[in-house]
Amino acid sequence: METVTGYVEHIVFRNEENGYTVFHLGNDDGEVTCVGNFNFINEGELLELSGEYVNHNVYGTQLKVISHTVKEPEDIISIEKYLGSGAIKGVGAALAGRIVKKFKKDTFRIIEEEPERLAEIKGISERKAREIAVQVEEKKDMRKAMIYLQKYGISTKLAAKIYQYYGMRVYKVLEENPYQLADNIEGVGFKTADEIAARIGIHTDSDYRIKSGLFYTLQQAVGEGHVFLPQEILMRRAGALLGVEIHDIEKHIMDLCIEKKTVMKEEDGEIRIYPAHYYYLELNTAKMLHDLDINCDMPEDMMERRLSKVEETEQIELDPMQHRAVIESIKHGLLILTGGPGTGKTTTINTMIRFFDSEGMSILLAAPTGRAAKRMTEATGYEAQTIHRLLEVNVNPEEEESVGGFLRNRQNPLEADVIIIDEMSMVDLPLMHALLSAVVPGTRLILVGDVDQLPSVGPGSVLKDVIASEQFPVVTLTRIFRQAGESDIVVNAHKINAGEPVVLDNKSRDFFFLKRQDADTIIGITIMLIQKKLPKYVHAGQNDIQVMTPTRKGLLGVERLNTILQRYLNPEDPKKNEKEINGRLFREGDKVMQIKNNYQLEWEITTKFGLTVDSGTGIFNGDMGIITEINEYTETIEVEFDEARKVKYGYDMTEELELAYAITVHKSQGSEYPAVIIPLLPGPRLLYTRNLLYTAVTRAKKCLTIVGSDAVFQEMIQNKNEQERYTSLAERIREYQAPF
Repeated sequence: METVTGYVEHIVFRNEENGYTVFHLGNDDGEVTCVGNFNFINEGELLELSGEYVNHNVYGTQLKVISHTVKEPEDIISIEKYLGSGAIKGVGAALAGRIVKKFKKDTFRIIEEEPERLAEIKGISERKAREIAVQVEEKKDMRKAMIYLQKYGISTKLAAKIYQYYGMRVYKVLEENPYQLADNIEGVGFKTADEIAARIGIHTDSDYRIKSGLFYTLQQAVGEGHVFLPQEILMRRAGALLGVEIHDIEKHIMDLCIEKKTVMKEEDGEIRIYPAHYYYLELNTAKMLHDLDINCDMPEDMMERRLSKVEETEQIELDPMQHRAVIESIKHGLLILTGGPGTGKTTTINTMIRFFDSEGMSILLAAPTGRAAKRMTEATGYEAQTIHRLLEVNVNPEEEESVGGFLRNRQNPLEADVIIIDEMSMVDLPLMHALLSAVVPGTRLILVGDVDQLPSVGPGSVLKDVIASEQFPVVTLTRIFRQAGESDIVVNAHKINAGEPVVLDNKSRDFFFLKRQDADTIIGITIMLIQKKLPKYVHAGQNDIQVMTPTRKGLLGVERLNTILQRYLNPEDPKKNEKEINGRLFREGDKVMQIKNNYQLEWEITTKFGLTVDSGTGIFNGDMGIITEINEYTETIEVEFDEARKVKYGYDMTEELELAYAITVHKSQGSEYPAVIIPLLPGPRLLYTRNLLYTAVTRAKKCLTIVGSDAVFQEMIQNKNEQERYTSLAERIREYQAPF
């Protein structure tokens, strides 16, 4: 075991989740690269480290830190180094040298007790002297609070947030009711607060703990897509979480209602508990949908005449249901158009666009993801954008004109006569609420989607509930058109959706099933298909061929598949930079996906000479791109997304990226690929459902290949047990539509 003492010169990398840090430590013997887990660390700190030297094959000799202590600067050199390290804003190395030269070992006492004396030094005004003193004092208090919070395993970033919010009240809050942290501090969940409470000695059956546990259970349910939980289920789940039997549940629920955190509602003899925010999201969404449902006063014969003229001019032939859909879109302020693949939704949308355009009306098109918006643009010839971009994501949340993260809202609505939204099955309740908040009554809103696809990742079942309410015009297209009917992908998708058996004889030109029962054999065939067979067959590059799987874990889960596929599809190459970050390897040329919405992330489109031709902000969950550069010097990874948008990620931001050679079916929603490969072996019945298989199959445009067990495939067709979502938008809509 080695012990070294020195100053933190430069933090190379830090993961705030687990505290893993790489930094350079400077002392009289030179510079040492150190790695280890640190709850709290700052450049300029004096540390005493104990650990072992290890040899890294890329980074050379490193000190693997096992334990450490933060030391207060003691001698004159230490004091000068600390002051000049950047820890105190406005004090650089030169100024620190002048301060220490004058006050020597008395420096900290002078700053704390006689700060005005700092003005005796050239370059320090009285005001600056006060600022330095305040900072030193603040750092002192903050340091004590940080060390206090460290005892509970709280990371630096989180500790700073907690201290910023509570200041010196932090001790009182933690000792009396640490569960407040879960309410007030973003990033502190119930479990962290519960851990702190346990260490402090708060009883497991305390009211604070039970209330916090109940609310946390509701929040977890929102993460699963629910908008409320029946009281019985809430009790059972919260009881299991807390490890106690909850007595007098009504009292705790009523306390949460009084605090305006929850809403309790009895419907059909069932007591439902909602997080208040989501109850009002549903309520307001229902009201705004109701307000948009305005009838148009154009005589029907005039509509028919004008539509016939558009059909004739554009040479469009509509079947009766498509015709009805266009007429309904003219007659009503709100229309829902639904149907499976190949049923003519695109032709119907195009006719609507041509009709409204001929009437001189302004039209906006949008979809939930970048890929879905791109498909919509290609299919209609009109520019479509993501809903986030349509609503203008606010990059400065402090600005007053922003509401709910978007600049477009009730005060600043969208300026259009007609708005058409595609892929509505992906739209969750919060996004629907934000969209409706920016649409004024009198604007026509047309919602298009396939109700049999997987539900949105976020909470709610918006499309399904709006249709189930039976309060608005809905047109369902069911006829498969001749051209689409020639595709076995389309025909078999409809068979899957209807629960009918699918013939797997491989006589198709676009739907193939390779029966295999061994995971490694399946992966080998998948690699062979991507490298040799499919690119020529569908006239596309390797990166356009998408592997999709139902699960993240397991032999054919996303995590294992990506590691193997990366090795074969983008192997190690001396010409390609690569970087391992927190156990994950990124390499130039890798196919990656953004896995969370980031409204602040900046992108730009450049010419081959590096001139910027367009720029903006916002990269969203599901956006896919290629790593074009890994720069060790700037510690950045550059990714090029669709439409040549380039984004630079700092190493500390790579938690938002993951390899995308294989993705889950959920992540594929709204996208379409020239060729799709689905590796398939037995898995959890709850997940291996008909609508998951249907969604996966409909993502393929030219060719679908399933490699695996035919028995699992047929079982999935019969498994229509979709996971029930507790939502009540349909009831809220019916309440508004009911006569008073």
